[in-house]
Amino acid sequence: MTTSAEIVICGAGIAGIALAYELAVRRGVKGVVLVDERPPLSLTSDKSTEAYRNWWPGPDAAMVSLMNRSIDRLEALARQSDNVFRLNRRGYVYATADAARVAQFRRAAEAAKAQGAGPVRVDDYTPHHSEGFASDLTGADLLLDASLIRRHFPYLTERTLAVIHARRCGWFSSTEFGAYLLGEARAAGVELIAAPVTGVQVVNGGVRGVQLGDGQTLATGTLINAAGPLANALAAQMGLELPLFCERHAKLAFHDDKLIIPRDAPMLIWADPQRLPWDAEERELLAEDDETRGLLAELPAGVHLRPEGGGGSDVVLMLWAYDAHPVPPTWPVSFDPLFPDVVLRGLSTLVPGLAAYLGQSRRPMLDGGYYVKTRENRPLIGPLPVAGAYIAGGYSGYGLMAAAGGAELLADYLTGAPLPDYALAFAPQRYADPAYLARLAHWDDGGQL
Repeated sequence: MTTSAEIVICGAGIAGIALAYELAVRRGVKGVVLVDERPPLSLTSDKSTEAYRNWWPGPDAAMVSLMNRSIDRLEALARQSDNVFRLNRRGYVYATADAARVAQFRRAAEAAKAQGAGPVRVDDYTPHHSEGFASDLTGADLLLDASLIRRHFPYLTERTLAVIHARRCGWFSSTEFGAYLLGEARAAGVELIAAPVTGVQVVNGGVRGVQLGDGQTLATGTLINAAGPLANALAAQMGLELPLFCERHAKLAFHDDKLIIPRDAPMLIWADPQRLPWDAEERELLAEDDETRGLLAELPAGVHLRPEGGGGSDVVLMLWAYDAHPVPPTWPVSFDPLFPDVVLRGLSTLVPGLAAYLGQSRRPMLDGGYYVKTRENRPLIGPLPVAGAYIAGGYSGYGLMAAAGGAELLADYLTGAPLPDYALAFAPQRYADPAYLARLAHWDDGGQL
């Protein structure tokens, strides 16, 4: 059977669903088809902390601009839906016990201000609201006064010398957000087909159709690669190579029945590298195995957590990409069995009260997926070298927060609307620019957190 579609979006993760919504609901485009062999949002989109932020490093303002626009759209959707996906604005709190990093905190806050993230306030603090997203506070609060830090964050280690509270940040429910967008998109005529993509028909350098595993061929002149960890495989069906790689990232859902972490806490991030507090016997065992010996070395900054769930929930989500490196994507995803213990030890440096759980026999829920990244950790959004082919990918661990803004940008390409100033920063053709390639040798820290 052969059918046709105006636009075929390959991948029903948040990138594909947000684009389907943008095209069908906001722009009135007809003939949009979503294709995915898996249930919507089930491959990668539900595997993150479900958080958002406009706090990003340089070397320019492009990421802050994209995220500010995406957060504008998130807030509009929250108002439109009566906040069905529970958007909050608790913020991200970065803490350090390193005197040298205090100056870095100040520089980071000033750089974020220059890039459009908002003003910097030093030791002039207003506490966050635990629910809702209506707040006039943007930018960041830099706390250097030890008494202020102890008053507002008494659960942090007493060694904390400085705190940055980035304000236009928080989290929301990925499943509720995706379900809302998908429901609205389908009501506006978007069709969802549950089938794998087995081939892409390219004729005279342009897309002509998409072959599906159920025997259908969808005649189309426009294909969107929103396949997440499978984006490289889909691109290969068109004879293309993408500058993307995958990293495996795990997430721990931990029952904090002692309520060490306040239920109204913001996202908490330890900004310092650290060595874990193993005892002598543990060190000896870890040293015996090549796969575990690295846990004795200094591990990177970035261990983080946040409360999860409302009502009587005691769940805390815990993450730490201490072993991130490129890997080929495979399913089911496997994880380091030591991950729960390693993350808990790392977080006990940030919140010493969590050490009460060390050595206990617990079975926290462990899941995760793949971050699909470019070298500089910026997304790919725009046209590909095959006419009619586009990419919405490379969203790393920030796909949920960037999806609405990225969908709007790609829809501008598809409908011929004027492009925003930051469009070229995410276009695939940036890698054809020698000047851009030269900049990559001196890029910032990638901005994962």
